Amino acid sequence: MKKGILIVVSGFSGSGKGTLMHALLEKYDNYALSVSATTRQPRAGEVEGKHYFFKSQEEFEKMIAQDELIEYARYVNHYYGTPRAYVEKQLNSGKDVILEIEIQGALKVKQKFPETLLLFVTPPDAATLERRLVGRGTESAEVIKSRMLRAAEEADGMGAYDYLIINDDIERCRDEVHQIIQSEHCRCIRNGEFMGQITAELKENLKGE
Repeated sequence: MKKGILIVVSGFSGSGKGTLMHALLEKYDNYALSVSATTRQPRAGEVEGKHYFFKSQEEFEKMIAQDELIEYARYVNHYYGTPRAYVEKQLNSGKDVILEIEIQGALKVKQKFPETLLLFVTPPDAATLERRLVGRGTESAEVIKSRMLRAAEEADGMGAYDYLIINDDIERCRDEVHQIIQSEHCRCIRNGEFMGQITAELKENLKGE
C-alpha cells in the first residue's frame, strides 16, 4: 500500500479554506482531516477524537516533552497541537492527511517533514476577501479591519508554499486541489522504493541474458 501524503493548508481568514476542505472530503474518500489536541474544555456538541483530543495541561506538556506532536502553539492560555501518532496512523493506512493551520505552524511542519505539501488558499482579490468577512455577519468592523491587517502580513509568507489555490469557485477549486495532490503521488521523490525495486529487477534481468 502506498503511503499517504501530509498536506498543510493555510489561508487568510475568510479565504474559504475550511469550506474547501470539507467539500474535498465530501467528494473524495482518500482524505483525512487531522484532529488536533487541545487543553481547552470541550464545547457543547464537541466529541472526543472527532473535533479534538482533549488533554489536561500536564498531559499536553508531557506530549511536548516526548516529541509526540508534529507542531503546537499556545493561544489564549490554551495549547493546541497536532498529535504525531494519529497523523502517522492515517498516512500509513494510505490516507492523505490534511492539516489546516496558520503559516508559522505550516513552516514548522515543513521543517520537520520536508516532503509535506504546502497549499495556500486565497480569494481572487482583497475586495472579495473583505466582502466575505463582512458577509459572515458575525464580526464587528474593528475585527474585520484587524483580520484584513493580519492578511496583509500573512501575504508575505505565500512564497514559502508549494501551490497557490485561488478560491473563486468552490467546486472548480476543490477539483484543482484534488488534482494537485494526486499529481504529487507521482513525483519521483515520493517513489524511491518503487524506482529502486524496478532498477534492481532490470539489472537482475540483464544478468540472466
